[in-house]
Amino acid sequence: MPLIHTCYRILEIDRSIAFYEALGFRETGRLPIRDEAINVFMNIPGDGDMPRLELTYNIGREEPYEIGTGYGHIAITADDLDATLARLAEQGIEPEKPPYSVREGGSRLCFVRDPDGYRIEILERAG
Repeated sequence: MPLIHTCYRILEIDRSIAFYEALGFRETGRLPIRDEAINVFMNIPGDGDMPRLELTYNIGREEPYEIGTGYGHIAITADDLDATLARLAEQGIEPEKPPYSVREGGSRLCFVRDPDGYRIEILERAG
């Protein structure tokens, strides 16, 4: 069974869409769930028709969600991490700390947080 998407809950649709669009995602659709919620589906262009990210907005919720200790992150790749971070900085998105490598000679990476506090790893493609 293939993994089809990751889902998490958001507080503001437009703010979250703007953040993920800055990372290269695009909105592929919305699905209202009665008068309770709206699911926003996003993927990365060239990744096929299947959404990779489902953002759930629960209508009327105002208090932040507890992310908990079990959530880690989702990961995306960048051809040029420095250029990607410069582009994100223009939109007010800064990494938690400067890019680094986990091991000598390994790919560089860094983490950013979305508007709701979820961590996203940006991993520079090797080579």
